[in-house]
Amino acid sequence: MTTVSKSRVFIALGGNLGNPQQAFQEAMDSLQQHPQITLSACSSLYLTPPVGGPKGQPDYLNAVVELSSDLSPYELLKVCRQIEDDAGRTREVLWGSRTLDLDLLFYGQQVLTTKELEIPHPRLHQRHFVLLPLAELAADFIHPQKHRTVAELLAQLPPATGIIRLQEKWTDHD
Repeated sequence: MTTVSKSRVFIALGGNLGNPQQAFQEAMDSLQQHPQITLSACSSLYLTPPVGGPKGQPDYLNAVVELSSDLSPYELLKVCRQIEDDAGRTREVLWGSRTLDLDLLFYGQQVLTTKELEIPHPRLHQRHFVLLPLAELAADFIHPQKHRTVAELLAQLPPATGIIRLQEKWTDHD
């Protein structure tokens, strides 16, 4: 019998429509209920100004969750997309406002580039709203392509502006 080991996975949560914190909690509940996913840790909750996309968007809530899973990256992406759909996510405007966004940041040390999925997330090293919460959970995690730790990637960015750490404990999954 072959056993499949679980991979260490990091997922970014974002949202700026409706009640993002409630959407995050419901996403965490859905992930926890999946038999092939084990939640490990959640970052603090951050309020961040929008990056890119249409002008006039409201600020986003952001966080990062760490989990382990033996799902394939594509299977996990499908789970995340279903959770987004259940939260009322629509995909009409690129980088537009949304109820919930779940981005796969890292899936172990895998590197994957397809039309449907890119791991590591292609812009995570440029984004304070990803690196700040990610550094809380895994400052020493090494980016498999950049060969830098999360802390080093964060230190390479200019100082963050407009980002507010709101709550350390915001979910019952901490």
